Amino acid sequence: MTNKLATENSQLRAQLKLLLEQAHRNQLIMQRYQEFDLNFISANTFQELIDSVFDTLTEASELDVVTLSLIDPDAEIRRILSDLRIDVSDYPNLIFVEKNDGVDELSHPARKPSLGPYNTMQHRHRFPATVLKPASVAVLPLIRRNALIGWLSLGSLDPARFTPNMASDFLQHRASIVAICVENVINNERLQHIGLTDPLTGVNNRRYVERRLLEEVGRTQRHGYALSSMYIDLDFFKKVNDNFGHQGGDEVLREVAARIKAELRLSDALGRFGGEEFVVLLIDAEIDAAIAVAERIRGSICNTPLILTSGEKLRITVSIGVASVDRIDRKEMIATTAQQLLAKADQALYLAKQGGRNKVMSAA
Repeated sequence: MTNKLATENSQLRAQLKLLLEQAHRNQLIMQRYQEFDLNFISANTFQELIDSVFDTLTEASELDVVTLSLIDPDAEIRRILSDLRIDVSDYPNLIFVEKNDGVDELSHPARKPSLGPYNTMQHRHRFPATVLKPASVAVLPLIRRNALIGWLSLGSLDPARFTPNMASDFLQHRASIVAICVENVINNERLQHIGLTDPLTGVNNRRYVERRLLEEVGRTQRHGYALSSMYIDLDFFKKVNDNFGHQGGDEVLREVAARIKAELRLSDALGRFGGEEFVVLLIDAEIDAAIAVAERIRGSICNTPLILTSGEKLRITVSIGVASVDRIDRKEMIATTAQQLLAKADQALYLAKQGGRNKVMSAA
């Protein structure tokens, strides 16, 4: 009898130990999820949000790969991120869907969680070739205000991690949190973008360019790459307003801004400084390259007449001043160097005006 009680007692202690270990593991899992929720909810920028998704969630859930797909048919989100200097190419796990392809329909399968083994035909868009190929997946729709905004896709190298008969309530809860945070952060970024955008032309405003100029001068000072600036002014713009009214003038400004932007790289910056003046920052561009870009801009504007909505054809020209800096002493003040660079470009613009307009001039 004593031996039997001792055996049962030993078995109970072993079971209790297993239960305590499991409770401890569950507690650690809950702590990790709570940490994820706090980090995710506190994200104020898109940068913080995607870092939380790809780092914190992966670690908290012990996953091998996580991707976030966002429906962005008009590239609005990507344009905002570009203007905010977030390079989406740095995030292969961040996927943008350019076409809705019927996903707005309430009954569409894309609006329902999908758990099970990885299937190339079914899951290749959620797990592209640039990320780790999982063995089992959970693809969770992100829905806000009854609209599908994307998918949170979880992948594991364990084939049994996600199965079709697995309950998905907890995963759906996590997807709901992600959807809310994605919507909030994108709205915050939109507001910031609006504050840095010229409402008439849609390009950046003076505030953005001045702030960006300080950043780029600082980088030039640290790393020694060339930084060039352009001051662009429309020739005889007052005549446009006098002859075609402010509506015609606004059309001209919008078209000129679009033609300038078409000649620039994603890394460059374009801003309207007020009136008919624009400033361009060319990153890692020496003076000769900057002059070549300026000539392309000048040609694209003067060689093709602009057609107003009234049907009138206008030949618009611009004068451009170019300046560059490639080495900045560590002792020099960044703000002073930035002001001097713009002042040189402005002086070169004055020379272009004095030389007959429709010209590109560089600072001495």
